[in-house]
Amino acid sequence: MSNSNTIVKPAKPNLKWRVVDIAVASVIGVASALIYWVAALLYGPIGSPLDALVPGLGGLMNGFWLFAGPLAAVIVRKPGAATYAEVVAGVLEALLGNQWGGAETFLMALVQGLCAEIVFLVVMYRIWNVVTLTLSGALSAVGCWGYTFLTHLQGFQLTGAYGVWNLVATLISGGLVAGLLMWYLYIAIARTGAIDKFASGRQVRVSNK
Repeated sequence: MSNSNTIVKPAKPNLKWRVVDIAVASVIGVASALIYWVAALLYGPIGSPLDALVPGLGGLMNGFWLFAGPLAAVIVRKPGAATYAEVVAGVLEALLGNQWGGAETFLMALVQGLCAEIVFLVVMYRIWNVVTLTLSGALSAVGCWGYTFLTHLQGFQLTGAYGVWNLVATLISGGLVAGLLMWYLYIAIARTGAIDKFASGRQVRVSNK
């Protein structure tokens, strides 16, 4: 039996999008949007309640807006999958209603999706394991943190206590929620046979026989 934590893509992946790729990435985006919307309700109009404990600790919630990209990427395994799913999730979250508005949510989702894509681009969409997915979640977190400071938190120093705590908390949340947790969610989904039309699903099923 193969170790599911070291599943990799064949040397020459097929990077051409199919209809089923678009459909599944869209489903991931739609499902994620509902969770994003609930997270926005918990976040509240004045920020995370965790910031009342330690200023900047609210970044621990940010991972709950970052996971659509890494999850879509590891399942679909096509260029742009992370960006597409994250943007779909962000746009639908905005349509459901949140405190940031449509344009703001779209731009944030775009930045997060593009940052999540970087790791897979670097490895040329050939290496798919728990490490690359965790790094994807962490880089998406960096994008989230940077965009937030540039657009909303100009009054805080990036290297000040709030900035550092917020970065650390966001990185932890991104790596664990959007990365590590999504890896094991992907494995669980693949074992059901629901994504057997994808190489990502067949690899898991074969490795467990």
